[in-house]
Amino acid sequence: MNSKISEFFGLNCKDNSLDFEAAMNSQTCPYTQRICTKMRKSDPDVKIGTCSVRYQNQDVIICPFRLLEHNQIFIDCLHLLTMHEPGNELYLVPEVQIPGGHVDYFLVSAKDKKVKDFIGIELQTMDTTGTVWPERQKFLNEKGIAVAPVDLNNKKHSE
Repeated sequence: MNSKISEFFGLNCKDNSLDFEAAMNSQTCPYTQRICTKMRKSDPDVKIGTCSVRYQNQDVIICPFRLLEHNQIFIDCLHLLTMHEPGNELYLVPEVQIPGGHVDYFLVSAKDKKVKDFIGIELQTMDTTGTVWPERQKFLNEKGIAVAPVDLNNKKHSE
């Protein structure tokens, strides 16, 4: 495989038995169960769908929603709730507005309908600033899926 894309709409790009064209057409993120939010600036109806790329022989996550797989990130944060006790209820509150922006998630420990502890969780991954588009197109061409040709010299195609 020559393309640097390692995961496309949640599908392992090395597995040739997967239906990448169906994933491209549905544009559904398997981690949010919604349409992918990573859109092409010059064509907002087209979702990029690239979750991770190969860089220096390692897979690097470039979409923060990729971190949601099996809710593992929230399980890994449980120990940060220092006032959480067995029997407390756990809540996950997404997209909380705060002055100056928003927090992706709050993990909350509550007992008797009162907050006992909470932590804010902000998802951060590598930012590709649009440079993944040519690799996406190259990957789809390698899989025999008809897409616009890859043009690395044309900035319009690199969004």
